[in-house]
Amino acid sequence: MNSHRRDILFVLALAAFATPCAAQGVRPGSVGTGAQSTPSIPDFSGIWAHPYLTGFEPPASGPGPVRNRSRRPDGVANFNRLVGDYTNPILQPWAAEVVKKHGEISSSGRGYPTPSNQCWPGGVPYVFWDFLLQIFQQPDHLLMIYRQGPELRHVRMNEPHPTHVAPSWYGDSVGHYEGDTLVIDTVGIKDGPFPMLDMYGTPHSPALHVIERYRLLDYDDAKDALERNARENSYVGPTAATGVVEVDPNYRGKVLQLHFTVEDTAVFTTPWTGTITYRPNLASWSEVVCTENVQWYSGQEAAVPRADKPDF
Repeated sequence: MNSHRRDILFVLALAAFATPCAAQGVRPGSVGTGAQSTPSIPDFSGIWAHPYLTGFEPPASGPGPVRNRSRRPDGVANFNRLVGDYTNPILQPWAAEVVKKHGEISSSGRGYPTPSNQCWPGGVPYVFWDFLLQIFQQPDHLLMIYRQGPELRHVRMNEPHPTHVAPSWYGDSVGHYEGDTLVIDTVGIKDGPFPMLDMYGTPHSPALHVIERYRLLDYDDAKDALERNARENSYVGPTAATGVVEVDPNYRGKVLQLHFTVEDTAVFTTPWTGTITYRPNLASWSEVVCTENVQWYSGQEAAVPRADKPDF
């Protein structure tokens, strides 16, 4: 049985044996009513939306991710020109050159290959750009599904990393709870043919280490991050993602905030942080079958993964 089929069967098994919260579609953000028996552990399960393009939310202070030098007239990052700021002090000189070269390609009006437009797994933290995240939460395991194709992450709870980690597309992820916070530690992320951790071509190495911290926050507590994101990144809008990403602009309930830290001593001069703030998604789950569309946006044939022989 191939790995994709195993993942599909795993998702179906979770749906069949889900707790009442997940099976009955209780709105994400409810606390203490989901898969966990311990009341102090929040229920993160459900479908969450991050309806923005371009990049990660910059932190309120301190070293942050590469941002877009290309701006629309309103000051928001221009998604049609991905020109990473290679002067960001987090970048070692060689990494800055990589970002600069990607930006030169984009500035000339051409596109460059990314995991998304070539239908390859994006890895962590690249995959955080995606609009939708669905979480299946169990006491000993979390399954995280992203919209851009069959991108699945398996998180083992309360277990250490193995002594020798075999590199994989999304790395080896282990999690635990710190009060009301879900902490996920990921190492062993494969480079792949398009090794980048954001849309600007920022590289990473086998030393990449990502720590994620998820919390359910009141809207007012996350308002500052939401406003920073709106000033930085392009909103998807109702026409670009109708039926895929739908959030209530007047929603003031709980939001899911991811605060992540990236460490990679081969690429960066210092650890840096970013944020993704999710709101409940009102649309039904929609999947993208990327590998059936082999023409990427530049009109060129995409380098989709291919097998030398069938696996059956």
